[in-house]
Amino acid sequence: MRTWFMWLAVVFSGSVSGQTLYMAGDSTMSIKSVEDFPETGWGVPFALFFDEALQVENHAMNGRSTRTFIEEGRWQKIEQALAPGDFVIIQFGHNDESQHKKDRYTTPAQYKANLARFVRDTRAKGAYPLLMSPITRRYFDAEGTIRQTHPYTPLSREVASEEEVDFIDMDAITRAHFQQQGDRDSALRFLHIKPDTHPNYPNGVRDDTHLNQLGAREVAQLVLQALKTMEHPLVDSLRAPSPKHLTFRYAE
Repeated sequence: MRTWFMWLAVVFSGSVSGQTLYMAGDSTMSIKSVEDFPETGWGVPFALFFDEALQVENHAMNGRSTRTFIEEGRWQKIEQALAPGDFVIIQFGHNDESQHKKDRYTTPAQYKANLARFVRDTRAKGAYPLLMSPITRRYFDAEGTIRQTHPYTPLSREVASEEEVDFIDMDAITRAHFQQQGDRDSALRFLHIKPDTHPNYPNGVRDDTHLNQLGAREVAQLVLQALKTMEHPLVDSLRAPSPKHLTFRYAE
């Protein structure tokens, strides 16, 4: 359900028309260069769900944690641009929790403090934050179950509770989604490429963290479903379907 904060957005602005949605996160959300295709962040197809009245600015960047996102001035760029009624989706964790990568690792306390800062900075500008846990990694165990590999997911949930901000547990949602597909079919959603089949990856690649176009679209759709369940104001700016598409039906 909509929080009181979201209801204020509708009451004072009438709609989200003319507003901007900012996306802050890591590689699982970000826009990719041509040389990285078919790797695709879920924020790319997600932006296409909305009509032209809502501008979407995807500031997510590969390899960034909450700490490096701040240190490089990426958060400050969003914070300075925010206007009343804007929205910010915040999703970090993959890089924050990587203890072996000192260039990006963020302690649990720092991670929580940084997420809280993002939420508070957004609200201070009269904009509306939406916090998410990171999407799952596709690591199946011997019993065929996707392992929980995000120790920081509970921390993001704690921040959401402490700051009373809307929260989508994308770790749980995506893990259930790819679990239902199974090992073979879920692999078709990630960056799995055999040698000599794609010019960007001549030696092939087996990456169970990053999505391809199909996986990105499905994750974006999962986000949309969660927003609809929450009755989030962003749903008010969804693109209107073409009249001819209203004649289409899905059949099993």
